[in-house]
Amino acid sequence: MRLTRQSSGPRWRIRPDGPGKVSGSLVYLTDMTHPRMLYGAVLRSEHPHALIKEVRTERARQLAGVRAVLTSKDVPGLNGFGIAHPDQPVFCEHRVRYVGDAVAAVAADSKAIAERALQLIEVDYELLETLDSPERALAAEAPLLHPQGNALHRTAFATGDTAAAFADCMHIVEETYTTPRQMHTYMETEGGLFIPEADGRLTVFSPTQHGFMDRLQLSRILNVPPARIRIVSSPIGGSFGGKDELNVQPYGALLALGTGRPVKLHHSRWESVRAGLKRHPMRITMKSGIDADGKLLAHQVRIVADTGPYSTLGAEVLNFATEHAIGPYRCGSVDVEGVSVFTNNGMSGEFRGFGGNQAIFALEGQMDRLAECAGLDPWAFRDLNMREAGDPGPFGQPIAVSDGARQVWQAVQNSALRQERNEASGKEGSLEPWLKTGIGFAFTMHGAGLGFGIPDPAGGRLRLAADGKIEALFGYEEFGQGLLASLTLMLMEQLGLAEEDIRIIIGDTDIVPDSGSTTASRATAMMWQSLQRMRGPFRSMLLERASEQLGIDAAELSLGEGGIYGGEEPLLSYKALAQAPGKELVCETAFHFPVSATERVGAHFMYTYSAVAVKVEVHTLTGRVKVLEQYHSVAAGPVINPQGFLGQIEGGSSMAIGFALTEDAVMEQGHYVTRNLDTYLVPMIADQRGAVVVEPIEELPESDCYGPRGIGEVGSVTVAPAIAAAIRNACGKWVAKLPIQAEELLESPFARQPRQPREANGT
Repeated sequence: MRLTRQSSGPRWRIRPDGPGKVSGSLVYLTDMTHPRMLYGAVLRSEHPHALIKEVRTERARQLAGVRAVLTSKDVPGLNGFGIAHPDQPVFCEHRVRYVGDAVAAVAADSKAIAERALQLIEVDYELLETLDSPERALAAEAPLLHPQGNALHRTAFATGDTAAAFADCMHIVEETYTTPRQMHTYMETEGGLFIPEADGRLTVFSPTQHGFMDRLQLSRILNVPPARIRIVSSPIGGSFGGKDELNVQPYGALLALGTGRPVKLHHSRWESVRAGLKRHPMRITMKSGIDADGKLLAHQVRIVADTGPYSTLGAEVLNFATEHAIGPYRCGSVDVEGVSVFTNNGMSGEFRGFGGNQAIFALEGQMDRLAECAGLDPWAFRDLNMREAGDPGPFGQPIAVSDGARQVWQAVQNSALRQERNEASGKEGSLEPWLKTGIGFAFTMHGAGLGFGIPDPAGGRLRLAADGKIEALFGYEEFGQGLLASLTLMLMEQLGLAEEDIRIIIGDTDIVPDSGSTTASRATAMMWQSLQRMRGPFRSMLLERASEQLGIDAAELSLGEGGIYGGEEPLLSYKALAQAPGKELVCETAFHFPVSATERVGAHFMYTYSAVAVKVEVHTLTGRVKVLEQYHSVAAGPVINPQGFLGQIEGGSSMAIGFALTEDAVMEQGHYVTRNLDTYLVPMIADQRGAVVVEPIEELPESDCYGPRGIGEVGSVTVAPAIAAAIRNACGKWVAKLPIQAEELLESPFARQPRQPREANGT
């Protein structure tokens, strides 16, 4: 099966949420209003690093139409938040550490009054040294941003004797790779509506990727039991990890409870830029060596990540990058060290790929350079060093057995782009010599779930509702990834239902079970596993009740479209079954995401494998790079939703094109130079003009009981290194820094580049 936009078939369906999103009629949570609502606004720091000497709010409080002005003194509970480490202040009291830090918040009758009130709040600052790079923050004389120091987290992993292994190497490549501060750039910026209820509870309508985690964190801040807070968290206008942490929720909640009235907050694009999360910029130095035959003998990695002023999930992102720094390759001696560093730059946090994008860009660059040193074709070089089915994971941990690495490698080997590169070898290029085309490849294994040692609950509920609908209740969120369509298809195919028989309920902590976070390529896999656990018992419940009503043995009955069948004949509708006497028919399951039998925190058990071929055109007069064609082979088990599968890979690859070619939220001395989308270039339809062919590989070992693997992230991981490889193939230039700078690709249109293998030396 190959998936393209021209694909069709009985499983290719219109998304349930598609018409509303395309027409604009869907009401997002940030579109919601209330007749009595106030408008909230947050005063943020003017400086990346300073002491707060005094905050004066009197003038703002006296402004007509202002209903509340809050500072750190008005936080009844914990003045901090963060999924893993709650070290980010709700309101800074003594010190600000970046330009997005909140100092005060106001609620007013109009947005204009709220903005004017912010201007009337006076803050006296004492400026401190700005630590605008990890290197500066790690210097011995640097001021401490946190009591424990400026290193948030350090990682280390080693096997074998790398010093001895390097001594045995025929070729050694050492290179430093740098990656940018990429923005999530969701169309819907952070926001929400916060409603204090008559019974004293608080209802929060705000997009997030884990409603139950938001509820827990807000309960700490507000100093109330979690049960007094309701989080409604879907639909979401894009997230990609950026709305995983709290953003506006603490301020909206405090203002709503403080005023007793509904409060709406919604970030402008500039406020989203200054206060929101970004992909961790990383500097990754790799030293890798091979023997005379091209076998990988030694691999040394040093990772430095800029996590910004607070922890978010910086430690976890670094763990993931460390794990994936050797990826799908065998190597006898490995030495990886990493450090995630506090700075006064913008906040870094969770982002689609979760540190894998940075690590794989560096790793695949090394593989290409090593292959050239050995005089080997780069794809053949990967074949020589590939992990085999049954091998342990990158940390040496047990993992789910899969031949995915071999399968995706072979698929690219058989692809049209692979054949085209072989046939084009040594041929002259275009009649326009400044236009040069090239084809490159990249390869990865990408872990799913949160990893060993981290709470990672899963589960769901099936219920026959009073109106005869089969309800599927999950604590997941729909933020454009196609979760609703995938779950609908699973219910139709696994229970034999019609689409009209189904009602899906997600993203409401008052109603749904805690299914865990909608992150880490886990939601579809966990919905599938939940249905495997529930469908048998739930089917039996329905058929037993139908048997009682019909007087027919349950073994002679089956579920079908619209109701209960006896053979081919419909006998009882689901609505009639729901109205029959007896207790409610409901089935629930709760379990943990599968993890490895290891003691390594963060190590993964389930992996998705992907290989990519990309064709680019390099305009050597302008340095402009166009992506002409893409081929993705993805080994992720059964395809649950063909349209969604293709959409996830296409969307991830578009984000990766930006990561590779255009996107960087530039900062200078702790201040954002990039303030809006007029200076931040995200790929558009024209940048995805070429064909994107996706070939899913669905086969899993017969013994596998884990079902489909996640594909939400892997489409974004391998495209950037494949583009870099294609540029090398096109014009002979090595790329080690993203986004790729056009000036680095400029050359005389009649220059000929050497193609013979050479010892790579990091230049």
